[in-house]
Amino acid sequence: MARTPNTEGNEQRRGRGRGGEGGERDGRGRGRGNPDAPRAEREENEFVDKLVHINRVAKVVKGGRRFAFAALVVVGDAKGRVGYGSGKAREVPEAIRKATEQAKRNMIKVNLREGRTLHHDVTGHFGAGRVVLRAAPAGTGIIAGGPMRAVFETMGVADVVAKCLGTSNPHNMIKATFDALVNLNSPRSVAAKRGKKVGDIIGRRDGAAAATAA
Repeated sequence: MARTPNTEGNEQRRGRGRGGEGGERDGRGRGRGNPDAPRAEREENEFVDKLVHINRVAKVVKGGRRFAFAALVVVGDAKGRVGYGSGKAREVPEAIRKATEQAKRNMIKVNLREGRTLHHDVTGHFGAGRVVLRAAPAGTGIIAGGPMRAVFETMGVADVVAKCLGTSNPHNMIKATFDALVNLNSPRSVAAKRGKKVGDIIGRRDGAAAATAA
């Protein structure tokens, strides 16, 4: 008597191979996913973002009101890099996402003194807003208003004294703060421009600070 082939067993074996139901599982096991996923996770863990301000705008249309949101976000790595961005969308999470992406694209590098404070006092302005940033000794903390505090916390500054003069608009305050940070110079850059040693610049700065304190 002729034996009938076991087609069911063959189908099950084929399913466990590369072509059947097990093909998708095998593809995941071989690491065929998104190769940029680990790098994206590292970038997300590297940066610290803070929501500074969110504004709701209502547009009156025929059917009623249509709301939109504008978010202002500051992003930094707590090691001297910081950036800001703004985003608009119909939903709050989407506006925050747009602002965060823009902030990551517009980051600047600021040289810090001992990794905790500014090298020297500096002023910045934008529109009707003007800010004064002053270096502070260890243990002072961050003495600044809300928008400026977010910039210093994400940038990694531990000791600073800041004052906002003029407008209290968060957008102008953030832009004035970044204007001041861009004009901040380190002793290394000043020494390179003047053709001197870094020790000469730092010694003169410390002597002037001691004379002022006396």
